[in-house]
Amino acid sequence: MRSTLFLTAALAFALVPALAHAEDAPASLTPTGTSTPSATAATPATKTFSDAEKTAIEDIIKTYITKEHPEILIEASQELQKRDDSTAKTKSAAAIKTNHDKIFSDAQTPVGGNPKGDITVVEFFDYQCVYCKMAEPDMEKILGEDKNIKFIYKDFPILGPVSTTAAKASLASARQNNYIKFHDALMSKKDHLTEDMIYQVAKDSGLDVDKLKKDMADDAIVKQVEANMQLGRDIGVRGTPMFIVGEDAYPGALQYDQLKKAIEAARVEAKKN
Repeated sequence: MRSTLFLTAALAFALVPALAHAEDAPASLTPTGTSTPSATAATPATKTFSDAEKTAIEDIIKTYITKEHPEILIEASQELQKRDDSTAKTKSAAAIKTNHDKIFSDAQTPVGGNPKGDITVVEFFDYQCVYCKMAEPDMEKILGEDKNIKFIYKDFPILGPVSTTAAKASLASARQNNYIKFHDALMSKKDHLTEDMIYQVAKDSGLDVDKLKKDMADDAIVKQVEANMQLGRDIGVRGTPMFIVGEDAYPGALQYDQLKKAIEAARVEAKKN
């Protein structure tokens, strides 16, 4: 928002001298400022501005924008932000549609909630992401209240090698039918993770750690993490968490009310189709 505001201000001041130095009225414009084919033969205006007049015009415009009506810059900034958001949303929607099967139908991806739920929520997350851990309790609360949500877990380790280790461990835990318990235990850890901590959590969750390590080294697990990373890049995931509710993307740590609203909106949209 701030960078957009600065850009708007820069554009405004860039236009000031351009406006002030417009010496001749364009021959192609009528007095009302509309373009007409027959106006090309019109006689050019003879009025020009002296240097003093140009300076006066610049001062008037600067005063009008910066002192009398600075809200113009804010309004322009907001409009630019809306356009940027709209463009990003359009691109995201197209990317989700293109990658629909990889997002919603990958047989190797862990699933929670109700696998046959009427609404699907997908989360791209990192086990060391503070914001992911902030969003976790609210998402768990909703899954406990609403038994008609399918929840898809997409490991997206972007915070270093330990995050990658945690992602491999969690995916490998599914081979022992213990993914969700292990996932929840890792997410509950507020401290910075270490490899030793990951394996201790695995042990405490009832996993066979030796088998877990062996499965983590399997090419299929490694490729699954890589596929998640590529999928995230393809659909525009720039950070974690990132939720997809229904067909819409929601970046950032959504709170309980925000999640509920997004789910309700997805249900309404689903009924239309």
